[in-house]
Formats: sequence, C-alpha cells, structure tokens
Amino acid sequence: MLTILHTESSAGWGGQENRTLHECLGLKKLGDRVMILCKPGSKLSERAGAAGIEVLTHTMRGSYDMCAVWRIMDIIKKENVDIVNTHSGVDSFLGAVAGRLSLKRPRIVRTRHLALPITSRASYALLPHRVVTVSQYVRSYLVKDKGIPAAKVTAIPTGIDLARFDPDKTPDTLRAGLGLKDGALIVGTVAILRRKKGHHVLLDAIPRVLAAVPEAVFVFAGNGPQRENIEARIQELGIENSVRLLGLRSDVPSVIKGLDIFVLPTLQEALGTSILEASAMGISVIATRVGGVPEAVIEGKTGILVEPQDSAGLADAIIRLLKDASLRKRMGKEGRRTAVENYSTDTMSKRMRSLYEELMNLKKCGGGLCR
Repeated sequence: MLTILHTESSAGWGGQENRTLHECLGLKKLGDRVMILCKPGSKLSERAGAAGIEVLTHTMRGSYDMCAVWRIMDIIKKENVDIVNTHSGVDSFLGAVAGRLSLKRPRIVRTRHLALPITSRASYALLPHRVVTVSQYVRSYLVKDKGIPAAKVTAIPTGIDLARFDPDKTPDTLRAGLGLKDGALIVGTVAILRRKKGHHVLLDAIPRVLAAVPEAVFVFAGNGPQRENIEARIQELGIENSVRLLGLRSDVPSVIKGLDIFVLPTLQEALGTSILEASAMGISVIATRVGGVPEAVIEGKTGILVEPQDSAGLADAIIRLLKDASLRKRMGKEGRRTAVENYSTDTMSKRMRSLYEELMNLKKCGGGLCR
C-alpha cells in the first residue's frame, strides 16, 4: 500500500479537478491511502470529501508561501507520504519544494493537464521526479519544444467514468425535455462557454447546415463568459428557433445520450475529455484537428476531424453525418469500444499506480533517482 498526497491550489472545478478526484478514487479502490491538500472551500475539497477521500486544507496563497511548504512537509512526515502528486502551478512549486526538503524524500510527480505554454521550465525539468501529461501532444511539447528529458515525461490519458457514461443505463430525456419529436435530429456540444471552445465557429456553421437539413436542432450545454455574445450572435444569424442554450447541466450523460452528433470545434485542447465522454455514450463525434484532439478522435472511425476556425468545413461534416444514420451508428459503436478499451478511469488509475511503483523501486541518487 502506498500513501499518496495530491495537491491542488485551484479553487474552481473543471476537467483537471475532475481527473484528480477520479484518480484518487481509483487509487483508493486499488488499496492505497490517498489524501488531497486543497484550498478551504474549493470545489475539489467539497466533492472529494463527499466521495470519501481524506481532505486536508491550506490557503496556498502563492508559490512562495512558506507556511504552505511547512504544512506540506508536516503532512509528509506525520502521514509517512510516499508520493506527492501536484497539479496546478502554485501547488506544484510548493509541493515539490516541500518534498525535496523533507527527510522522508517522497517521489514527486507533476501532472500537466493543459495545452498552454509553460511558464517555468524548472518546475518540470528539475523539481519533480516525473511529469505526467494527459496526452501525447502535451508530452511532445514538453520534450521537443521545451527540452524536458523524454525519460522523465509519461503520457497517461484522462479516463472516463464508464459507469456514469453508460448508454445502456442512461435515459434519453433530452427530446422530451425540449418538446421535440422522437425522430428529431439533434447536434450538440457540452463545454464551458469560452471562446477557445469554438462555439462561435459552430454558430457560423449552423445556417449552412439548416439550408441542407432544415429540421436539425442544435443544443449548447454549459455556461460561461461567452453566453451573452453567443445569444447575440444567435439573434444576428436568425437561428433562434433552431438553437437551444441549456445552461449548466448536472445530467450530462442524459444530454449526450439524446444527441445524434457531438461537436467540439475547440481552438485549443490538451486531449478533449468531453469528446471521450460522447464516444463512451456511443455518439459520433466531430471535432477540430488541434492539440491532443486527434488522439481522442480516430479519424473516420469514431468521428470526423476538421480544421479549426473552418465553419464551412464544420458544416459539411455535420451535414454528412446528419444524412448518414448508418455512419453515425458505426462511429458511435466504435467510439464506445475505444473508450472501454483505452479510456476508463480504472485504466487511468492503474497506469498511475504502475508509475508510482516504478518510481518507488528506483534508488535515490543525489537529487534524483536512478536504477
């Protein structure tokens, strides 16, 4: 049994925090003791506590919060921590420094969840013993563009909770909830309403789609800073009768179950967890050829990839799938199979556990590890 301390200085909730929680649950199921150190009142502290994970708190005010460093060192010593797994910028610095200063000398792992440029090479190359990325794309960026030693960086894709995203056990309530006929064709996306998610690209594609498939309905699930801009653009395009803004939904699996096509015209993505969720639900996918998305979408098998910012190309792909029910079905079936085989939370947790075991089996050599 390993004792693992995850640290997270983010107070909000998103794919990063969701992955961290599922990792903790998976590792606990594998027999390890898992704790999370996060900010008081953070979404992760609330949800992790409710899920039965040991939660510790500290304000972690910044990268040079020495009180936080002492707090982490105290936890490492008292709880006999084997692994410190950090996640955000602030806690990654604090956790790594605490781990390096601790006489217990835990193995330090940093998970890189984003596809954004890094701001500190040292926090990847020097402080952690290993870096985990959520996709091969992010790994390649760190190794090829930033010169992080290849042996130090491991890609472990984010997993999907297949028990929650199970098409056979999820009710299809979307059409009834929207007052649509059973055979209505629905194209939808589930994403925070931020510009980088590309909702504006999908909006610009809708008139072209409606010209070919007038009965199509588009649904946007999620909330965010772009909502007013999206509402205004819908009015400008005169497509208000064909677009529904669902807001933030807690029943995401049911929303996805009701779709004929899932679309994510994202401009930047480390992997595309929502794409994998749609595939897990047996829904065909259309997404953009950016970041780690081509790893989540098998071109021609689980979905279609288009170029970013290409509304016409996106529209043509949507039209193609709307007019070919058998292709949608085949892609959805292949997507479910791929998700089950490669992208479950259990698989993710086992891969993380294997990484931890590998690190624990390495000998301490100066400031690093060796065989």
